[in-house]
Amino acid sequence: MKVQEKWLRAFEQTFRKCKVEPGEIVRILAETESRAINIELAELALARMGAIPVKIVVPSLPSNTPVPVRSTGASHVVQNMPPVLQALSGPGLVVDLTVEGLLHAPELPRILESGARVIMVSNEHPEILDRLTTDLDLTSKVKNGVRMLAKAQTMTVTSAAGTHLDITLSGARVGGVWGGADRPGLVQHWPGGLCLAFPKADAVNGTLVLDIGDVNLTFKRYLESQIVLHIENDYITRIEGKSLDAELMRSYMQAWEDRNAYAVSHVGWGMNPQARWDALQMFDKTETNGTEIRAFAGNFLYSTGANDMAGRHTLGHFDLPMRNCTIQLDGQAVVDNGQLCEVFG
Repeated sequence: MKVQEKWLRAFEQTFRKCKVEPGEIVRILAETESRAINIELAELALARMGAIPVKIVVPSLPSNTPVPVRSTGASHVVQNMPPVLQALSGPGLVVDLTVEGLLHAPELPRILESGARVIMVSNEHPEILDRLTTDLDLTSKVKNGVRMLAKAQTMTVTSAAGTHLDITLSGARVGGVWGGADRPGLVQHWPGGLCLAFPKADAVNGTLVLDIGDVNLTFKRYLESQIVLHIENDYITRIEGKSLDAELMRSYMQAWEDRNAYAVSHVGWGMNPQARWDALQMFDKTETNGTEIRAFAGNFLYSTGANDMAGRHTLGHFDLPMRNCTIQLDGQAVVDNGQLCEVFG
């Protein structure tokens, strides 16, 4: 794959959102299985901006899980190696080009606390990154959504398909992604456009109905039949459905032999009006990490797996972006039947 000028411009535009300055030393973290074209684009774009790119490349790890792991945002390639952590720590920008990303990696808090800022470039074909790089600034709307999450005590999610979830937000850790790591201690990912909450333990109860056209991003697969998840005190206690979609979900979760793989990780909604729900159909599975599908405007994103706020750790993970849901915070709708409400300013 050859470097394209339009892709270089997209990388430059994102790095400008991260406030890269001429002469700044920018650390690029990659692994041996990272997408080579994105490494090259990051290096060239930074150099064209007058910054000094420094590559840190670590070996990709052998597979030691019972099933393949995909699209978790929890890379383990750093392995707490002191020289690597030292290189990533301290003021300045870190460009994360690992396959899974540092978003939920165990080393990320230490890196951020050192004064670094991190932009996680999702492991996508550069065509996807380019298409979602525009002059649209999501910063203020996403930040307003995060403020609303931080103030709310409850989230209620319903749908005509039968979803009804009650979520306690008191004490949850909330955050948002608008796509520019512009200050020390901040992590963002590109493409952006998300508001998220990690609830405390025993916070989620009800029924989640995954409908036709909803997405299982771990499998990078559109659902072709309904799956009904019964959730009690955070944990999926029953998966209803006789379809292949349901069988695949049951099989994958069982393979972990870990109860925490059935628990909630985070909940939230997409904020990016230029992200496309149907874009997954256009790319081979190796060409996308599905970040666009997480961010499309008005989706309800339900995720299972690790949740530090609840004291749960597991590699089992599902991201499940859902359409046509209504999301209310303390009774105020922020998403109405899959459409963002005019409440974000």
